[in-house]
Amino acid sequence: MAQPLRFRYSPETWSEQRVRQDILQPLRSNIGARAVTPTYEIGAHWTTHRFEMQNGDLALFAHDDSEAYWMGNTETPSSLWRTDKHGWDEIPYHVSRWAQRELLETLHEDDPWLADYPHISWFFLPVFMSKDGRESTRAFFRQHAAGFPDAGRRETTQYFEEFLATGALDEYRHTMSGKLGTSNHVDRVRMSATMGEFIAAKILTDADYEVVPEIEVTTGHSLDYRAKDDETNTLVEVTRPQPPMNRAAEGPVAAVRDTAETKANGQLANHGGGAVLFVDCSSFRDDSWAAVRGEQPDVRHRPAVVYRARPNGHVEAYRKGSVPLEFGDTLEFVD
Repeated sequence: MAQPLRFRYSPETWSEQRVRQDILQPLRSNIGARAVTPTYEIGAHWTTHRFEMQNGDLALFAHDDSEAYWMGNTETPSSLWRTDKHGWDEIPYHVSRWAQRELLETLHEDDPWLADYPHISWFFLPVFMSKDGRESTRAFFRQHAAGFPDAGRRETTQYFEEFLATGALDEYRHTMSGKLGTSNHVDRVRMSATMGEFIAAKILTDADYEVVPEIEVTTGHSLDYRAKDDETNTLVEVTRPQPPMNRAAEGPVAAVRDTAETKANGQLANHGGGAVLFVDCSSFRDDSWAAVRGEQPDVRHRPAVVYRARPNGHVEAYRKGSVPLEFGDTLEFVD
């Protein structure tokens, strides 16, 4: 499976003739490439190229007198096979900004509705334009409301748009966007679980905590977040039960218990305590959540917060144990 988009770096000299011979010609022979004038200027001392393939693939190439950067959701020419890969923030600003503008324009030509959500478009660009995942990741937002039940794509996308506009996860864009995956089919369960991590980050950010994802602990595991402010430094692990209709459990209460128990007996048991377990029931429909809210089942780990977010921003929750986090009006506790 192809990975989220990154740049290949070539520390060599590239002339116009070499670009035609070592990049355009092989791609033209293999997949019908054609050279297209880039839409945007790059500035500085860089020369740019854009290649479009008959199958809809796209590739970008920028070079100066001593180095070059390639990015594409297509096959890589053999002349670049042994080059190192670099992230978006590891390359010259002019190259990164130019590539981003080219890709965003193509994204919005293909899916015009995403143009209304510039932060979503930018944050998930490495997967929205990836080789294998460009159709599935966009479809997850467009057709599956990013994992929210009984909601439309506009309101759910706006929910995540407003959170990403805070910049809380900008520094971790490649890691977090990559979690959505680059599979060529929509895996709604896995993708919804990923968006559960974004919901958790939104809850913590709305409560005025700084969030840092993927915290390595001494057991060799990673927990989802560290939540920090002047007085608090707390680890948070997120789990998302599948809706009852999608699993073998007898009902929503069993779904919450079983999923939380798996997490408590796995990562959290190995960690040895101290982390807060977030149980995200945002995939549950109203009746399923009502059953969980009414019974408030134990989740085999303390401290824990069990909650259900809606795309209008309202979050209902109950807690087990002494939770070392203050949420203010971010959560409405029903206990």
